[in-house]
Amino acid sequence: MENFFSTYVTPWALNILLALAIFFVGRWVAKLLISLLERILRKAKMEDMLIHFVSSICSILLLLIIVVASLNQLGVDTTSLIALVGAAGLAVGLALQDSLKNFAAGVMLIVFKPFREGDFVEAGGVAGVVEKIHIFNTEMRTGDNRQVIVPNGGIYSGVIINYSSKGTRRIDMVFGIGYDSDLRRAKEVLNEIIAADERILPDPEPVIAVSELADNSVNFVVRPWVKSGDYWAVLWDITEQVKLRFDQEGIAIPFPQMDVHLHKTEQPAE
Repeated sequence: MENFFSTYVTPWALNILLALAIFFVGRWVAKLLISLLERILRKAKMEDMLIHFVSSICSILLLLIIVVASLNQLGVDTTSLIALVGAAGLAVGLALQDSLKNFAAGVMLIVFKPFREGDFVEAGGVAGVVEKIHIFNTEMRTGDNRQVIVPNGGIYSGVIINYSSKGTRRIDMVFGIGYDSDLRRAKEVLNEIIAADERILPDPEPVIAVSELADNSVNFVVRPWVKSGDYWAVLWDITEQVKLRFDQEGIAIPFPQMDVHLHKTEQPAE
């Protein structure tokens, strides 16, 4: 009986106790490491969503290592278990290839921050205000108040235009007048309209110049600088004022036209 206990019971009891010790102590150490990792990431000013996600992944990996170490202490062959977990991970990765692509793109968007919540951007084929950046997708609100959910993979793999990243924007406008209209007076009117609008910034100085002698018109480029929030309002107001002032001054705004010449051919007498 004593040989049975010394040969089987005592070693198994010690192995079980050591395995439990490895498991519980390992979990305690893992919690400390995860807590330390979260503090480091917060000091690096990373997004809370990314911090929670990274800490969750690391917690799962550490728990897997602890379980494998505990099973090894019990004498369980974990080689097959590790191979099975690896094969399952590969199968899941292939099945979720697009999701993993969106996840990687979401991490890059959160880390490098090409745009923030509240910015007006054009990305992934959609133009709108960014409402929420998730790990797998980004929520955007269009100008007509539609909610659009765009996969992060489509955003990060394409061109991103952020209209809110800079405090000022330049408005590019083109106005044409007829060849018979007074060129100098038209330029004076444009200068008066630009100077009268207080929303237009004095620096950089607005540009008003003749840009092209087109087929049907003489074209002016008008390029004032405004605050980003005033862009559309100034664009629409200036366009309306130019039409009204040109009408008052008798300056013609031409439209595409075609002159057709008819030639009469006399038939020879029979």
